[in-house]
Amino acid sequence: MINKLMKQIEKLDAPVVVGLDPMLSYVPEQVQKAAFSEYGETLEGAGEAIWQYNKTIVDNIYDLIPAVKPQIAMYEQFGIPGMIAYQKTVDYCREKGLVVIGDVKRGDIGSTSAAYAAGHLGRVTVGANTFSAFNEDFATVNPYLGSDGIKPFLEVCKAEKKGIFILVKTSNPSSGEFQDRLIDGRPLYEWVGEKVAEWGEEVMGDTYSYVGAVVGATYPEMGKVLRKVMPKACILVPGYGAQGGKAKDLAPYFNEDGLGAIVNSSRGIICAYKQEKYAKFGVEAFGEASRQAVIDMIEDLKSARG
Repeated sequence: MINKLMKQIEKLDAPVVVGLDPMLSYVPEQVQKAAFSEYGETLEGAGEAIWQYNKTIVDNIYDLIPAVKPQIAMYEQFGIPGMIAYQKTVDYCREKGLVVIGDVKRGDIGSTSAAYAAGHLGRVTVGANTFSAFNEDFATVNPYLGSDGIKPFLEVCKAEKKGIFILVKTSNPSSGEFQDRLIDGRPLYEWVGEKVAEWGEEVMGDTYSYVGAVVGATYPEMGKVLRKVMPKACILVPGYGAQGGKAKDLAPYFNEDGLGAIVNSSRGIICAYKQEKYAKFGVEAFGEASRQAVIDMIEDLKSARG
């Protein structure tokens, strides 16, 4: 799957992943009303509203980008109806040819980690039948329980030719409370980056590993260091746009081939219709506003890739 992702980035000249992270407050009133008229102001109504919201956005952007990244918490908050919306979103995006990165941030050990890996990337057996459950192409994983939490995912990645993105240096302001702590004179995130490179050697694609890393756009100097530590890892870069990351700061995340990184934008794309810059589209054409925001982001990132 890492080969497909890189080929799509090259083909579209767009190292962009759109975060499908819908809060109900993001969903335009007309979409909410239509859902509530059918299901009432219920969890089912909320699930339907965010599914229809996602679908409209995807219909407007799928031909421009290589990947999407639904954040599972935004769906879990609505219980089972929310998870049905999550599954519909994953399935629909795959039908549209998009690579799906399940932003699930799993981090456990042993049989629990194996079950997470099977549920999101692998297969489960029920009697004489085998099923793929959520069936994302990649999943985000928290490494802070050590190799015991990562190895079950590596086994599934080998079997299914799918991938993971491991949290290394996250974009949130308080990430440094732990991630920047010095261990034998070096910050913890560098040690984690070295493990990502080591794990990645076990599951290589043509040029890049199935094992990528999450490194926030808000820390470009650290990104520069980590790019050298993990030369074969694709770096998933959150924090662009709404969190303050700028395109001019992203050059260190890319390799000399102009590849090696994929930049995420969530609110900046899916809530584009709320921005003054895209107000001309109006709330009815929120999907078209998202499309223009993607086009603008792709153009903006060209400076970062040389």
